[in-house]
Amino acid sequence: MKIINISAILLFLCNVSVCLPSNGDPSSGGGAAGGFAAVDFTALKFASTDRTLADFHSGNSTAVDLTAGSGTLRGQVTTKGEGETVPFINVTIDGTRIGAFTDATGKFKILNVPEGDNTLVIKGMGFEVARIDFSIGEKEELEMHVEVTYKGLDLEEIVITSSPTARGFRYQPDNVYMGEELHKRAEISFGEMLDGEPGIAMRSMGPTPSRPVIRGLDGDRILILQNGERMGDVSETSAGHAVSLDPLSANRVEVVRGPASLLYGSSAIGGVINLMTADIPDKWDKGGSGVVSAQGASNNNMGAGFGRYTWGSENRAASGRFGYRKSGDVRSPEGIIPGTHMNNYDGSLGFGFRKDRMNGGLNISMGRNAYGIPEELDDPYESVEVRIRQQLIQGRLNFRVSDFFDKAQLRVNGSRFIQQEIEIEIEDGEVAEDIEIQFDNMNFSSTLTLQHRPVGIFDRGAFGLNLYGRVMDVSGDDAFTPNEERFNVGLFTFQEVPLTTRLRLQLGVRLDFLRATALPNDFSDSNQSRDAFVYSGSLGLNYRPAESVEMGGQVARSHRYPMLEELFAHGPHLCAGQYEIGSIDLEDEIGYGTDLWARWNNGRFSAEIAGFYNFFSNYIIMQPTGEIDPGSGLPVVEYQGDRAKLHGGEASLSWNIFQDLRAVLSVDYVVGRRADSETGYLPFMPPFRFSGMAEYDFGKGWIGSRIRAVSAQNRVAPDEEATEGYILLGINTGYRLNSRGQHVIILRIENIFNTSYRDHLTRIEERNFPMPGRNFNLAYRWFF
Repeated sequence: MKIINISAILLFLCNVSVCLPSNGDPSSGGGAAGGFAAVDFTALKFASTDRTLADFHSGNSTAVDLTAGSGTLRGQVTTKGEGETVPFINVTIDGTRIGAFTDATGKFKILNVPEGDNTLVIKGMGFEVARIDFSIGEKEELEMHVEVTYKGLDLEEIVITSSPTARGFRYQPDNVYMGEELHKRAEISFGEMLDGEPGIAMRSMGPTPSRPVIRGLDGDRILILQNGERMGDVSETSAGHAVSLDPLSANRVEVVRGPASLLYGSSAIGGVINLMTADIPDKWDKGGSGVVSAQGASNNNMGAGFGRYTWGSENRAASGRFGYRKSGDVRSPEGIIPGTHMNNYDGSLGFGFRKDRMNGGLNISMGRNAYGIPEELDDPYESVEVRIRQQLIQGRLNFRVSDFFDKAQLRVNGSRFIQQEIEIEIEDGEVAEDIEIQFDNMNFSSTLTLQHRPVGIFDRGAFGLNLYGRVMDVSGDDAFTPNEERFNVGLFTFQEVPLTTRLRLQLGVRLDFLRATALPNDFSDSNQSRDAFVYSGSLGLNYRPAESVEMGGQVARSHRYPMLEELFAHGPHLCAGQYEIGSIDLEDEIGYGTDLWARWNNGRFSAEIAGFYNFFSNYIIMQPTGEIDPGSGLPVVEYQGDRAKLHGGEASLSWNIFQDLRAVLSVDYVVGRRADSETGYLPFMPPFRFSGMAEYDFGKGWIGSRIRAVSAQNRVAPDEEATEGYILLGINTGYRLNSRGQHVIILRIENIFNTSYRDHLTRIEERNFPMPGRNFNLAYRWFF
């Protein structure tokens, strides 16, 4: 009886299904970086039968003699070009069952190698298969250095926002939208663009300030970033506040559903939406290139234009963009909705450089936006308009070194954001404008991320430092909070531990120190500070039992400090259409989130299912009271704290019926309750939704249809109105004027039957506020 190698026993117990494939050919197995080190398959036998592990897995009833060879092969596997060691990758002798996995330092040792000519096969998820021919003599020991090519970032699959190392292992559900898929969704706001995607709804206060809601969570529980940093606007504080970036400016949108506190801030229990632009060139060819776009819509007489041009030399590039958008009031099936117009323009100039071990750049952008807010549908002489001015500077630097920390990235973002909420009255032909409230917001956000090489049991990981500061002055006749200064410094680490070739563990911790100071203004004489030293963290698993299957889960803790409005508000907020009352006694919001998900893709079918459960020890609720403030005539809401739980999930199925015909079905569901009451539902929770899409792509173009069915929402909070269900049908078609798609024309018809309905997340004081009716949307893009 042979002595059994302990590491081989562990490998067998954890990963018996992947050591050798069922057909007995180890070259068809392998996996992503993960596993135990230097396993000699021929050394593992069972005492009672003298059968090898290979025999056990393949089901052979007769022992196979794998000891005919006497050679020994040693070596190390590294990545081509960068020279990074590759741990836990499958290394086998072609045509045999002899092989090993590399250890944590990328080294391997294979015994019993047959004499003569052989081929070494190195295969693992994320790497191109490498095949190396070699010859070995009897009892010869041969040492070999093997290089494999990392497939790199598949931009169609890997969501960079999820991981600082961009390894491509998921621990929570995510999606990426880019290229033509992004162009098909072009809308007036990111809320409208992403509404209807699995787990994503839209908070609505008219089309312009629409903001995404993920799994029923809103505000700063959802972080909207621009190129990985906070944008500096105030869109998280109110339903009437808009995201400051126009959708035409983004060339990639990444969505992470579920806890993302570790990398982007302790409050991000709901998820992250990262709006990525090409304002700082990072990849370019010599010479000039660019894009020109135009868009129009019939419902609100919207017209938009956009252009970007990039010129590059060998090591430097410059880029500029400009966009303009204007629309009138939205039409519903019941008539025109006043106060839903908008007028926006923005532009940017950027510079990028690249050297052997360094690249980066700088850009400056600015924008102005003016849009209406529906105030009183029956008063044509009174309106509310929001006017925004923003200046933004962004910098990015990536560099490589040869030490333990071998990659680094520094991002810097500074901005000034001014938002005025203006009441406009027309009396006797005279127009009078009053600035009811103004936010003057100065922001600074910066993140330094240091990636380290694999070490010990850890794969490539990262440590990071994040700084965030804000100074906000609040003024105007209806200022309803004091001024605020807020400073936050955070330290975080993100680590991955390969457990087997198919299973890996993710763990991370974030420590934050936050100081928020309320300062006096015309509203309040308050001058008080509140400090918090908080921690958040996550623990996740990723399992890939086969090339076509991936599943995972994550548990995370978040710590959210109350926003300024939640603590101090007491007055009418014209832009939000409500009278807000805060509470200085609110405690910090502590959240615990759990995610489980699975994906499967066999080429013809692909499916994803995800479930989540979030528990909050002090969930801050914007609770309608059912009262009307007599002075302003606005409904009163109070910020309250209570234990709460949210649970739900999403599922989607994609079917390539034929080579050019595809169908997609999806559902999502969320329930939010106060934890101590089975009937005490949380306000503004999305109802159950179903959507379906079929699309035929014939090469030069495509044609498709889309259906959305939304159920009634009767699980409502006290003094919150229920909403009825509805069904919407749309058509989309497009044409590519040449095979490379340099000219693309896209036509969408939305709400074909002009259905009158109200979205449950509409925040308009008029609860029967109808949503837009039938709309024809035409877009054109030219890439050159």
